[in-house]
Amino acid sequence: MKCRSHLAVLKQGQQTRKLNLHLKAALNHPRRLIILVTSLLLATILSGCDLIQPYHPAPDSSSALFVPATPAPPTAVIIVTPTLRNTTSPNECLDGLSYISDLTIPDGSQVEPGSSLDKRWEVQNTGTCNWNEQYRLRLIAGEELGASAEQALPPTRAGSNVVIRIIFQAPLEPGSYRTAWQAFNPAGQSFGDPIFIDFSVIRSETPEPTPSYSP
Repeated sequence: MKCRSHLAVLKQGQQTRKLNLHLKAALNHPRRLIILVTSLLLATILSGCDLIQPYHPAPDSSSALFVPATPAPPTAVIIVTPTLRNTTSPNECLDGLSYISDLTIPDGSQVEPGSSLDKRWEVQNTGTCNWNEQYRLRLIAGEELGASAEQALPPTRAGSNVVIRIIFQAPLEPGSYRTAWQAFNPAGQSFGDPIFIDFSVIRSETPEPTPSYSP
C-alpha cells in the first residue's frame, strides 16, 4: 500500500472535527460506532504513512571515508641491451699486410747452383699503423739461403704499396727450395700474409772435352 502525500496533513484538522461530531452521534448507535472506529483507524494508518520517513543513520565522523581504488598505471618495462665494448683503444692502430705479386723469380723458377737471387715482392700495408724501423720481416720456415733470418721491413704508410727486397744465394746442391717470411710489429706479434721464395737448383751441364789428334 502506497502512502499519501503531505497534503493530507493539512486536512487532518478538518477531519478531526468531523470525526468528533460523528463520534458523539455514534455513541448512541453501536453500529455507527464500529464504522466510525474503523474509519478512524484507517485514517490514522494512512496519515502515519506520510510521517514515516526512511531512516538514514548519520555518518560516523570517526570512521574512515571510503575512497575507491584507483588503478595503478602500467609499469614501464626497461629492456637493457648489452653493449659490446671495443677492446681496441681509439689511440691504437691495427697492423695488416697483403701480398700482391712476385716481381722477380716467380715460384718454380730454375736457377744455377750458387747463383745470386734478387727476390722482390710487392705488398700493401692494409692496416692502420705506419711501418717504421721497428717493424721487421722474419724467416718462419725453410733455409736462410745466405740471407739474415731477420730483415728490416721498409717504412710504409698505412694503405700504401711497397716492394720488399732480399738477396739470396742459391745452394750448390740441385733440388727444390722454398722459404717463408712473415712481418712482425714492434710488440713481436706476427701479422699479414706470409711471402715465399720457391725455386729449383739445376745441375749445370759440363761440356765434353774435344778430342785432340796428334800428327
